[in-house]
Amino acid sequence: MTIGNHLAELHGLPAHDFPQADERSTDGLPAADSVAWRISVDSYESEEEWDDAFARFAGTIDLSQVRAIIVGAWSDAYDSGPEPVLEALIGAREKLTALRAVFLGDMVMEECEISWINQGNVSPLLDAFPELREFGVRGGTGLTFPAVRHERLQTLVVETGGLPAEAVRGIAASDLPALEQLDLWLGTSDYGGDASLTDLEPFFAGTRLSSLRHLALRNSEIQDEIATAMASAPVVARLEVLDLSMGVLTDDGATAILAGQPLTHLKKLDLHHNYLSAAVRTRLRDSLVPAGVEVDLGADDADEDTEDDGTVWRYVAVGE
Repeated sequence: MTIGNHLAELHGLPAHDFPQADERSTDGLPAADSVAWRISVDSYESEEEWDDAFARFAGTIDLSQVRAIIVGAWSDAYDSGPEPVLEALIGAREKLTALRAVFLGDMVMEECEISWINQGNVSPLLDAFPELREFGVRGGTGLTFPAVRHERLQTLVVETGGLPAEAVRGIAASDLPALEQLDLWLGTSDYGGDASLTDLEPFFAGTRLSSLRHLALRNSEIQDEIATAMASAPVVARLEVLDLSMGVLTDDGATAILAGQPLTHLKKLDLHHNYLSAAVRTRLRDSLVPAGVEVDLGADDADEDTEDDGTVWRYVAVGE
């Protein structure tokens, strides 16, 4: 998943843009249950607010058949949170009886940089839609995630250039017995990503996530520390996919993984965007690929700057 393009699909359904107010007519739209509907407005110039666009959508599409909604740009997303969006969706919950997936904040750089997207408390959406199977959110500014219990949620994705520790702790304290995939972009302290290894310990233990099979703790400036913790983390034994990609992973973290518990049961180990030497990359492949593990090391192209005094600066894949 990248942020250079809008989501192509959600919940196995192809994304389809509901026409904005100044676009073509709504004739010839696909069946309500055949696509993931992306509803958005021009973040900079539109005179239509997102809740007004949703009202047009509700007047055109049979809400009882809608299975997935992608919330795109709302007005002034760099300065305003999604509260009107949440109110509109929650207000329609009695009609959105088939809704199984929501993604909040599907914006690309031209609409709003990821670390400038204003978010808020997103837990009420999960409370309002107990049948959701997938929930995703992009943007960490102002993001809060008080602990929730949700019986059906299977996939949770939080994409940020900096995920606040408070939100990490709320997710970690949530009771999500059906969750199979957790994907957290932790980001950097420059953009509010202040979670420590202590905040992540509940994920390493996995005791509150009994169904977890795919764990991604990525895009982090403390990726080496996370990798080292994973070397002995109890949760790893029941994972199919372990994703430590997009962060500042060096030979120290990768060597710790290699020296830790066996990983040959994994279907995939994703470490793309890294700062690994050729020798360590070879060791990873030689140790895991013969056992049938897909090892994604990506291209050797992660950004690195060296100052005149020898100081080396390394970067996560997604910051601002």
